[in-house]
Amino acid sequence: MLDKRNFYINGEWVAPAQSNDMNVIDPSTEETCAVISIGTEADTNAAVAAARSAFISWSETPREERLALIEKLADIYESRMAEMGEAISKEMGAPISMSKTAQSGTGSFHIRNFIRAFKKFEFDKMLGSHAPNDRILSEPIGVCGLITPWNWPMNQVTLKAIPAMAVGCTVVLKPSEIAPLSSMLFAEMVHEAGFPAGVFNLVNGDGMGVGTQLSGHEDVDMISFTGSTRAGVAISKNAADTVKRVALELGGKGANVIFADADEKAVKRGVMQVLMNSGQSCNAPTRMLVERPIYDEALKIAAATAESASVDVASKEGRHIGPVVSELQFNKIQALIEKGIEEGATLLAGGPGRPEGLEKGYFVRPTVFADVNNEMTIAREEIFGPVLSIIPFDTEEEALKIANDTVYGLTNYVQTTDTKKANRMARRLRSGMVEMNGNARGAGAPFGGYKQSGNGREGGVWGLEDFLEVKAVSGWGDE
Repeated sequence: MLDKRNFYINGEWVAPAQSNDMNVIDPSTEETCAVISIGTEADTNAAVAAARSAFISWSETPREERLALIEKLADIYESRMAEMGEAISKEMGAPISMSKTAQSGTGSFHIRNFIRAFKKFEFDKMLGSHAPNDRILSEPIGVCGLITPWNWPMNQVTLKAIPAMAVGCTVVLKPSEIAPLSSMLFAEMVHEAGFPAGVFNLVNGDGMGVGTQLSGHEDVDMISFTGSTRAGVAISKNAADTVKRVALELGGKGANVIFADADEKAVKRGVMQVLMNSGQSCNAPTRMLVERPIYDEALKIAAATAESASVDVASKEGRHIGPVVSELQFNKIQALIEKGIEEGATLLAGGPGRPEGLEKGYFVRPTVFADVNNEMTIAREEIFGPVLSIIPFDTEEEALKIANDTVYGLTNYVQTTDTKKANRMARRLRSGMVEMNGNARGAGAPFGGYKQSGNGREGGVWGLEDFLEVKAVSGWGDE
């Protein structure tokens, strides 16, 4: 069992102000794999004070020096990718093969993309030819509290910490207390890269404690949060008293609209996207809308795809799916599967309980419901598990109405070989992202949503801009 009780504050690993242990549970075995400390207000204050003290000198450090440190961090991260994959797999249950590639790989991907965007970014530019003596300056917002989730740990940590530090902000990271080991490893990498003391700080804790302390802290200038919409609302309310900026990346209930002219792999591809990471992705296409002429065939493909998906412990190599992250999450998913049955959806595959042969661990059966309508609970709530709801539609207008009839607006998906129809759908779907015909968004594309899926954008130039203030200056003279 790993002893990870210390916090990273002001360039050192320090003991918590008071003892308050919490076990980190391996979701494959339900056994303790590490022990951490849950921080108190004294720990939060110490981290914020360190970040505040470091801000002026860091914000005034030449961009070339900041860039060099980010590039060094990227090299260190990539040299320790396997180690990072092992940490993520252990703490949140991603199968080791997937964890060493997709999970840990997102960190390297984002760091390199931010380096590319940062090199081209203009922090100082003329307003326009009509006002040659006006300058628009982009300046770091200040001390940033970063609150990150357990489902894609390094994806979210790097999407926040890297752009914030690159533009000159200092940060206090509170990773998920359920899956903190990867973030603590990231802190080791930051230290190894040689960032000045106080630029990056890490305090473990829960949302009600450290999370609330950060979002309400008068010396924190910005909160960047990824997690549930419920928590995002609470953070926004708590932050309002200090009028700090709040960037939110919240839940989703993506629609995957499959037209009759879609390619033959569209349904299988959609099911596999839901099952990836055991369904624990906010952008998963968990509502599959299928045009009536191919509905019956789609049901057969979806059921066969789910039934052929294997489930096993995270430590095994292979392409199976692992457990969900915790007992709380397992119980929530089980209750929603039962609710789907109770409300009259047709169970095509999976269902309640664990897969055969897995009596221990938080394993969920890959589950597919058919004949769902958009008023059912399983079509409204974010399940965050390997559960797909299939809904029939007859016309393009009906598909749009169903897809947009949700409080969320993160990612929607369209499958059709009709380019004009695809583009029409993309324009009218109310979401921050639309992916069409299995094409992933390009490197540096902005990630974020409409409505209750949040605000702000992460990744690329937009990710840098999220951590910047804009200053307008008149009467600027030649230098």
